[in-house]
Amino acid sequence: MSSLSSALGPPFAAACQCVLSTTGRVVVTGMGKSGHIAGKIAATLASTGTPAFFVHPGEASHGDMGMITASDCVIALSNSGSTHEILTLLPLIKRLGVPLISMTGSDSSELAQTADVHLLTSVETEACPLNLAPTSSTTAALVMGDALAIAVLEARGFTAEEFAFSHPGGALGKRLLLRVADVMVSGSDIPAITPTAMLADAIVEMTQKGLGMTTIATDDQRLLGIFTDGDLRRAVENGIDLRATPLTEAMTADTRTIHQELLAAEALALMERHQISALVVVDEQDTILGIVTLLALLQAGLS
Repeated sequence: MSSLSSALGPPFAAACQCVLSTTGRVVVTGMGKSGHIAGKIAATLASTGTPAFFVHPGEASHGDMGMITASDCVIALSNSGSTHEILTLLPLIKRLGVPLISMTGSDSSELAQTADVHLLTSVETEACPLNLAPTSSTTAALVMGDALAIAVLEARGFTAEEFAFSHPGGALGKRLLLRVADVMVSGSDIPAITPTAMLADAIVEMTQKGLGMTTIATDDQRLLGIFTDGDLRRAVENGIDLRATPLTEAMTADTRTIHQELLAAEALALMERHQISALVVVDEQDTILGIVTLLALLQAGLS
């Protein structure tokens, strides 16, 4: 694999520039095992900010060539550089005027000689004991493709948030895209009670809303504090009369809050740091907008 380093000079820089200057999409093609690697390279490019897709060379000869436009760039993989299905496409690619990057194990192969940029992915022997099955050669091509994708990613200044947009269903996507506003309880579902209420009134509100806590708010919904299951347990342990004790005597005034535009992952980190199970969502004036709970964050896939 050390021979790959020889290709990471001017040819590799030229390949990166070719991909970066492509206004259309990068079309990756290969036959057999090289086709599987080509598909993976196309997927990696697409998920890292470079629109790309795989075209089977055999299908391209029977109609799928129409998927390639003059604004695209083609990356062709063939260890021998003489794969018939690939060579059949070369006149058509040239006629379109599409830049061609090749990855082969031979600089002197027809594909390498025809390409605008050639990346050498040669290996001394295959890992196969018969030196026949594509093993080391496909690994070399995969490494080269990944290197190309990452170099282009860095050149584009591709961000983690952009990566998340390509992976909305994954854990990273959830951590980078999900906002507090997406998972918070809002409106009439917010447990809220006035500061003049008794502890017994708070228990009723907590039971009805089912969040294990209630906010204490002014008439204009500004946050004064919260009353939680923990506060209730301490009140019971201290023998406080639940019906005669004002809520303000047992509530927690120093309340952890968060803003709705922040990442849900930040809410999770704040809860873990302070060992709490809910946060009040407020605006700049401490007006209550919602409640985000640890359970809601875990149900949304954050962990």
